[in-house]
Amino acid sequence: MRKKPATHRVAVLALPTVVAFDLTIATQVFGHEGHGRYAMTVCALDGGSVTTTTDGLELSVAAALDALDDADTVIVPGFRRGPAPPRALDALRLAHRRGARIASICTGAFALAQAGLLDGRRATTHWAHADALADEHPLVLVDANALYVDEGEVITSAGLAAGLDMCLHLVGRDHGQAAAIQRARHMVTPLHRAGGQAQFIPVGVAGEDDELATVTAWASSNLHRPITVADLARQGVMSSRTLHRAFQSRFRMSPRAWLIQQRLRAACTLLENGGITIDEVARRTGLGTATNLRAHFQRAFATTPTAYRRAFTQ
Repeated sequence: MRKKPATHRVAVLALPTVVAFDLTIATQVFGHEGHGRYAMTVCALDGGSVTTTTDGLELSVAAALDALDDADTVIVPGFRRGPAPPRALDALRLAHRRGARIASICTGAFALAQAGLLDGRRATTHWAHADALADEHPLVLVDANALYVDEGEVITSAGLAAGLDMCLHLVGRDHGQAAAIQRARHMVTPLHRAGGQAQFIPVGVAGEDDELATVTAWASSNLHRPITVADLARQGVMSSRTLHRAFQSRFRMSPRAWLIQQRLRAACTLLENGGITIDEVARRTGLGTATNLRAHFQRAFATTPTAYRRAFTQ
């Protein structure tokens, strides 16, 4: 007689002040799985009341940190950035050392980084916090574009809905693609979303008091035209070398890379209008042809203009 596989124990660690949406993603996927594959526990430092990032909402949690002692997977939802409680970091290290799988959603990655679990590993978090994660933890290889990063025993995801992508991925790892599809179907969500975080990240434009204000304003108004770095430098009344240094300092990218991002962001806006053809989008954004637009779009966002339009239009 075939032996029934052991139930996989999942502990969701709610750190103060927890992001309630992130926490409920994990509890929804693993706590309502419906086939007895998972046993899910929400825990906190000492149990009891846990504050959330939602005004007026507190959670009452029965289990304490010892729930991590026998968990097969520990998930840390996002929490308000800052030093995580030392006892929680110790518990995460112990769980990792005994072989538990450790995962995070959104800013939960900061707790994993503070525990040293991300050193030398690729990891992600919400794009708005990616630079801070990289600055505060230089040993972490931060991928700001990924929806989630699976490093085997340590998995991190980007913000909010990306936590759902990661949790469904874990179900697939544990029980196969069919189980993940079944869970995704029950939750009325696609199993895999096209692209990464880059398609959601707003591209910077210099403020009025910035030395690049004239340059970025002019470029943004002339995206339909061919624009060279020399053109940008002339608008800023500076040399191309000085312009390059200014862009690196302000936007952490070259003028050419910034210009391509601006063209792609404009393309995204046009694609959200279903009445404009792909060829017209390419022409209006200065990318020339639909082929060129698709190539840049795939490289930047890991998806296609058509898939983006499908996702962002009704």
